[in-house]
Amino acid sequence: MGLLSRSTGTTDAPIAGTDAVLADLDGVVYRGPGAIPHAVESLNGIADSGIRVGYITNNASRTDAQVAAHLSDLGLRVAPDDVITSPQAAIALLKEQVAPGSLILVVGGDGITVELERAGFRMTRSADDRPDAVIQGFAPNVAWTDLAEASFALARDIPWVATNQDWTIPVERGIAPGNGTLVSAVHTAVQKLPIVAGKPEKAIFEEGARRFGVADPLFIGDRLDTDIKGARAVGMRSALVLTGVDRAKQVIAAPPEQRPDYLLEDLRGLTEPYPVVKVESRPEFATARVGREQVSVDGIDVRVDSKGASRIDLLRAAAAAIGASGKLIYALRVPAVLYEDWTA
Repeated sequence: MGLLSRSTGTTDAPIAGTDAVLADLDGVVYRGPGAIPHAVESLNGIADSGIRVGYITNNASRTDAQVAAHLSDLGLRVAPDDVITSPQAAIALLKEQVAPGSLILVVGGDGITVELERAGFRMTRSADDRPDAVIQGFAPNVAWTDLAEASFALARDIPWVATNQDWTIPVERGIAPGNGTLVSAVHTAVQKLPIVAGKPEKAIFEEGARRFGVADPLFIGDRLDTDIKGARAVGMRSALVLTGVDRAKQVIAAPPEQRPDYLLEDLRGLTEPYPVVKVESRPEFATARVGREQVSVDGIDVRVDSKGASRIDLLRAAAAAIGASGKLIYALRVPAVLYEDWTA
């Protein structure tokens, strides 16, 4: 159970006791080409304290070197080996499915092709070449013709590996369709499901732990259904930062397997003392207090007792109380103040 649903909290900072911080990128470190406020200085400060910082991304459009160069331009001190991409995890899965040097049909960009070359696979863009497998990942220029070639190739019984299934991706102008929507289009055509490497599947998290040789990492993400769910599935502590895809209404509706250990307004919270989360519950009633903010679930009514001291503490209390009630958010009457959009 995470701090959002347990009976007592801690005043330790989230990074206390961890041997590495593993951070998602889109929505955590940057949005589009620009850094999210406080992200760069926070992560550099953690690295300066002696804690290893790594970066894990489901975005398959770029190579690890390209990602590292972007992060360096933002001011982070990072090398390509500090970056783990979903294509890297996908190649590990592909090696379990086909022989070395096999011919692979590619849907995607440099993030995939570079890793295929490193692994010694041959590549094609045409189903007419009768590939041994299909690998699919996001790139901004993926077109209908690419999806069609994958569909034609998958008419045969060959492996299909997807880098990830994120439905959306945060970009500078807003939220755009992600690789999950493209995978779904192929699935609709072929009525098959791919093997998936990226979050929330275990492969990419296991690659991160192996690469950095760590036992107690803290994973930071902006999505409950991929970042937090995946970290919990492999036993990693997790923090959700409210600078990307998921905001207040997703947090209070999160099922148990998607509840983070920490809920942060921005990455400065990684090194700040985390407030105590006090929860009391009995049949048909649950209440949670964080600082001066309190939220209760009484029957089907969610009641807010806010002193206006801290909006993030109010959200922490709401998530804890609703989680402790054991009730689905859809069965509750929730005041609008808890659904308001979070702009960090």
